[in-house]
Amino acid sequence: MNKSTKIWLNYTLGGVISAVLLWSIYVQVNKQLHSVDASIWQQTGPDIFIWLCVLLMPVNLLLETRKWHILAHSAQPLSFRQAFTSYLAGLAFSIITPNRIGEYPGRILYLKRKNTFRLISVSVLGAVAQLLTVFIFGLVGLIYYNIAFPGPFEKTVLLSCLIVTAGIALIYWRFEAWMPLLGNIRWLRKFNIYGQLLKRFSSKEQLTILGISLLRYGVFTAQYLFFLRWMNVNMPLGEGYCMAALFFWAIGVIPSIALAELSERGQVSLFLFHHFSPNTLGILGATLGIWLLNLIIPSIVGSILLLRMRLLR
Repeated sequence: MNKSTKIWLNYTLGGVISAVLLWSIYVQVNKQLHSVDASIWQQTGPDIFIWLCVLLMPVNLLLETRKWHILAHSAQPLSFRQAFTSYLAGLAFSIITPNRIGEYPGRILYLKRKNTFRLISVSVLGAVAQLLTVFIFGLVGLIYYNIAFPGPFEKTVLLSCLIVTAGIALIYWRFEAWMPLLGNIRWLRKFNIYGQLLKRFSSKEQLTILGISLLRYGVFTAQYLFFLRWMNVNMPLGEGYCMAALFFWAIGVIPSIALAELSERGQVSLFLFHHFSPNTLGILGATLGIWLLNLIIPSIVGSILLLRMRLLR
């Protein structure tokens, strides 16, 4: 295949993928906006809360980009800008996959294909760090929920979350012990060598990666709380933050596809926040707002960037 043919095919494939993702986003956003009473946007509280949400959006994006830059740079040299664009491309891919599992493959696909296996190996560490973060915040939220609304089912969920959190933490901090086990599985043996890349990360670097994940999770949890306040869903700051953290944990463990998860988010948010406020429309509006701000807007940018993706090299 000559160079001009590759260029033409790359632009064609990139254009098709970009168009499909943009159309999917448009259809879903249009559907969700029509499912919510437009009058809720006219009954908002002080604008300082929405401005705080907007100002925290780039902080959220840059923190995740920094984490991905640390991870991917160990596999191949790349600039912060390249890490940022590949992260946005990954977000675009994630919206059509269950529980957004397509995010890391999307990031890798956007980068040089010759380092795919190396990038997969370091992505494992990033994914485990993110999962551990979700369960740590979920654990905090469940502890509060058990204190405020005790019950046998709630205690069972808390205990289960504690066990899973401990297991994930063990996997994260002892990756050098379980990665060699890949060599015992014949069809995974060829990937074992790439697991050695993880040994380049010191305990300090692992702590940095986890710290960034925790900080980012704290940022968008605060964003959601600000959105709720802007939609006149008033609740105590500490309790509201714990419930917001529990909300993100719940939607993280419920199987879903990002394009269809808003309805599930709405049901979970109503279940959790009705303890504090009867403002159902405000709760749903805040859930829609955080979905648009943190997922849909960056995904639109990522979909456009996919026009430049080179599937054929």
